[in-house]
Amino acid sequence: MKMPEAEGLLLADKAFLALREQLTSGVLRAGQFVSMPDLVKTIGLPLAPVREAVKRAESAALVRVLPKRGVAVMEATPDLVRDCFHLRTILDQEGAREWVRRGIGARLGELRERHQKVLDEARIGITPSLQREAMAVDWALHAALADALHNESVSEIYARNRDRLSVIQHSRPLLPDRIVPAMEEHLAILDAIAGADEQLAAEEVRRHFRQTLRWWGIIV
Repeated sequence: MKMPEAEGLLLADKAFLALREQLTSGVLRAGQFVSMPDLVKTIGLPLAPVREAVKRAESAALVRVLPKRGVAVMEATPDLVRDCFHLRTILDQEGAREWVRRGIGARLGELRERHQKVLDEARIGITPSLQREAMAVDWALHAALADALHNESVSEIYARNRDRLSVIQHSRPLLPDRIVPAMEEHLAILDAIAGADEQLAAEEVRRHFRQTLRWWGIIV
C-alpha cells in the first residue's frame, strides 16, 4: 500500500537523520561499502525512505551510490581532507575577525577555560573520556567562530562541511599526540581574539590549519 505523501516525507527525514548519525558518529566509516538491504536493516525503516535518505546524503557528498551494488561512504583522500579543512579555515578566519570587530571576545572566556582544563589534564595523562572531551571542545571553538558571522547561508555551508569532517575525522580520531598541540593552537586563537588583534587572530587560525594538515601527513 502506498504511504501518504506527508508520512513518506516524515519517514524520509527520519531515515536521513539516522543515516547521517551513522556517518558522523563513525558507525559507517570513510571508504566503507554497505548494501541497501543492510542500510534498511540498521536504520529500521522501509526501503523507500532509506533510498531517499541515501539520495540526500549523496547530494551532500557524504556517500556515493553504486547502481545495483549499494552505497560507498566518502573516502578521506588527501585532497578531500585539505579541501574540507581549508573551507573551515576560511570561515574560522572571518569568524575570528568578526569576534574582534564586535569587541565581545570576552564572551569566549568560558570556552577558553574548557580548553585550558583539557590542556592541563592532557599534560598529566590522556584518558578515553578526556579524548572525547577534547573533541567536543575542539568542535565548540569552530562552531563559535562560524556562529559569529550570523549568516544563515554560512551556517548551512558550515553544517554540511562539518558532517564531512566528522566522517573524515573518524578515519583518524584525535589521538593523544595531537590533543596538547591542538589545545595550544586553539588557546592562541582565543587569546588573539581576547586581545582584540584581528590580524593575529586570523594568522593563528591559519597556523592551526597548517598544523592540522601536517598531522594528517599533508604538507602545505
